[in-house]
Amino acid sequence: MIRYALAILLVAGPAQALAEDSASGLVLWSKIHEVFSHPRCANCHVGIDRVPMWSGPEYGATPRPHGMHISAKGGDDGINYLACTTCHSKQNSLTPHGPPGATSPKSEAEWQLAPVKMQWFGKSSAEICKQFKDPDSNGDRKTITELVHHVTTEPLVRWAWTVERERRPPHSAEQLGKLIEDWGSAGAPCP
Repeated sequence: MIRYALAILLVAGPAQALAEDSASGLVLWSKIHEVFSHPRCANCHVGIDRVPMWSGPEYGATPRPHGMHISAKGGDDGINYLACTTCHSKQNSLTPHGPPGATSPKSEAEWQLAPVKMQWFGKSSAEICKQFKDPDSNGDRKTITELVHHVTTEPLVRWAWTVERERRPPHSAEQLGKLIEDWGSAGAPCP
């Protein structure tokens, strides 16, 4: 009987620790998802139709396609229709809720949509989590360190935090990097 009880404890101990790690990892993922599902990120992480979205408090309860019939079909920078840089320049507009700008290390506006395989708009937390971990759909990033580097150093990603406070994603890029590190340490669980 004692052996049986000891065997249960030996099996249950690691399982309990794994469950606790998974629970803390899921809490961390929910904070990461707050950023990824935020309009500053999700509106440009769109699908095969290549139409950026307008969503967020300033646009009302229902997301809608980007105005002016903008589409990036044929090129993530919209060049085949109306280039993103037609309205989105190197700096943010000084007009409240005007077109945000985007800069690059080359000091040229390099506004573009995320690749289709990185679609987040309209996807669930579980779907985005699975994508984020998969090198085939995350830009060939195979480690947590590579993912952290991407969100904390890439100019177009960091751009998301360059607008007025009420339009920024929750958590800074550095905080997001730390959340991803901690999530990875907790086993990078998905919902």
